[in-house]
Amino acid sequence: MKQIRLKQTLPQVFANRDSIQSDIWHHDLTFERGKNYLIEAASGTGKSSLCSYIYGYRKDYEGIISFDGRNVRTLSPAEWVLIHRNNLSILFQELRIFPELTALENVLIKNRLTNFKRKSDIVYMFKKLGIADKMNEKVSCLSYGQQQRVAFIRSLCQPFDFILLDEPVSHLDNENNLSMANLLMEETEKQGKAGIITTSIGKQLHLSYDEILKL
Repeated sequence: MKQIRLKQTLPQVFANRDSIQSDIWHHDLTFERGKNYLIEAASGTGKSSLCSYIYGYRKDYEGIISFDGRNVRTLSPAEWVLIHRNNLSILFQELRIFPELTALENVLIKNRLTNFKRKSDIVYMFKKLGIADKMNEKVSCLSYGQQQRVAFIRSLCQPFDFILLDEPVSHLDNENNLSMANLLMEETEKQGKAGIITTSIGKQLHLSYDEILKL
C-alpha cells in the first residue's frame, strides 16, 4: 500500500456543525508511505475515530477513504483480513491487551499469527523500552505506561506499510518517549514505512515529522 487518501471525510456526528476548523476533516488529504505524520487535537475532536475509520473498525463517517485509489467501503471481509495482516498495524488508545496474560504472552499471541519477529527480536524490543524485567508479569500488574509499551511492541510484530498510533505516549515520561520514538524509527526506516500518530496538544511522540496536522 502506497497511499491512504481522505476525501471530504467527516465523522457523521459532526455533520450538523456549522463550521469545523481542521486540516483533515472536509479536506482532500493523502498520507504517503515512507513519511511520518503527526495529528494534534484536543480531546473530543475525533483522533480515535480517525484511526478507527482508516483501520476499517468503524464506518460512521461521510466522504471517502481509499487505499491506492480503492474505496475502503468496497473491501470484503477477506480483503480487510489481508490488509490488517500485511499493510496496516494499529495501537489503539485503549490498548486492547489481555490483563490475565503476561506482557510477553500478549506479544507472542500476535506474533504466532504473523511469524514476523524472532523471539530474540521481541526480547530486544522489551529491553529497548525498559521493560525487560516485566516480560513475565501479568499485564494487570503493570502501570498504564508499561502497558502502553507492551501494546506498542505487539503492534510491531507484523509487516505494515502504515502504522496508526493513537496517543501512544500519553502516560510516558520524556525518557520512555524517546525510547519508543527510536524503536519506531528503527522499524519504519527498514522498509520505508509510514507512521500516522495522533496526540493531545503538547504530548507528542518525539519524532521528526514530515507533516503536522491539526484535527
